Amino acid sequence: MRKARVTVVIATRDRRESLLRTLAHLDGDDPVIVLDNASADGTADAVRERHPRVQVVRFPVNAGAVARTEGVRRARTPYVAFADDDSWWEPGSLETAADLLDAHPGVAVVVGGVRMAADGSEDAVTRKHRRAVLGRSPAGPDVLSFPAFAAVVRRDAHLAVGGFSRLLFFGGEEHLLALDLAAAGWQQVFAEDVVAWHDPAGPDRPTPARWALQTRNDVLVDWLRRPLPVALAATGRLARRAVREPAARRALAGVARRLPATLRQRRPVPAEVERRFATAQRPLSR
Repeated sequence: MRKARVTVVIATRDRRESLLRTLAHLDGDDPVIVLDNASADGTADAVRERHPRVQVVRFPVNAGAVARTEGVRRARTPYVAFADDDSWWEPGSLETAADLLDAHPGVAVVVGGVRMAADGSEDAVTRKHRRAVLGRSPAGPDVLSFPAFAAVVRRDAHLAVGGFSRLLFFGGEEHLLALDLAAAGWQQVFAEDVVAWHDPAGPDRPTPARWALQTRNDVLVDWLRRPLPVALAATGRLARRAVREPAARRALAGVARRLPATLRQRRPVPAEVERRFATAQRPLSR
C-alpha cells in the first residue's frame, strides 16, 4: 500500500446526506478528517457508522472556516486537500498535486480546476486561472485566489501563517489566506490536471444573508491587508448601497462591529503582492 501524502479535510454543518455522498467518492486510500460544526442532523453519528475509516471531530459550537485549520493540525501528512460537503476530488488528482508539491518546495497551494457535477462544465474561476494573468513559473501558472474546496495546501505553510481567520469566520476566507501566504513568500499555482467536482447543495444564487457575509468579509480583508485608499473606497461603495439595500446595511453593520479588531490585526501586504492581488480580482472578460 502506498504511503499517504495527502489528507482530505472537510468542514460541514447540517448537510448529512450531501456529506455522505461526498464521502462515497473520497473514502479510499487517502485519510479523511471531517470537522462537524455542531450539526443537529446526526452528521457525526452517520459518518462514524457508514465510513468508520473517516476521523470525525465534532465541535460543540459552529467554528466556521476555522474548523478546517483544526483538521490541518490533526493531519499527519505533509499536504492537505480541502473539500466541502458537496465536493470531491477526481481520482488521481491528489497524487498529481502531491507530486507537484514534492517537486517544488516553494509552492504552498496547488489550485485545481472546478467542474460542475450537473453537466461537467467549468466554473468562471477555473477559466480565469487558465489565463495565467499573474505569470507562469516552472510549477505552473501563478494564482492569488482560490475556492478552498479546490485547494491542496502544504500543511506547514498553512499553519505557519495562522490558517483561516477567526475574525472572518466564514465566507471569502480564502482571500486572506492567499494574501498571507504570498506575503510570506509562498507561491500558489493552478494545475490543469488536478480536478475538483462540485455538486452544490445550497441555492444556485447566494441568499441575501450569504451575500452580506461575503461582502462584509471582502471589505474586512481590504482593511486587514490592502492599502488604506482601497479599504476606504470599498467601505464607501458599501455605505452607498446600504442606503437602499437591506443586505448591504447588514454587511456594513458587520464591518462596523469588527473594525476595531480588524485594525488591531492590520498588516498591509508588500506592494508587489497588492499589485498581483488587484490583478487577480479583475472580472473575467468575455
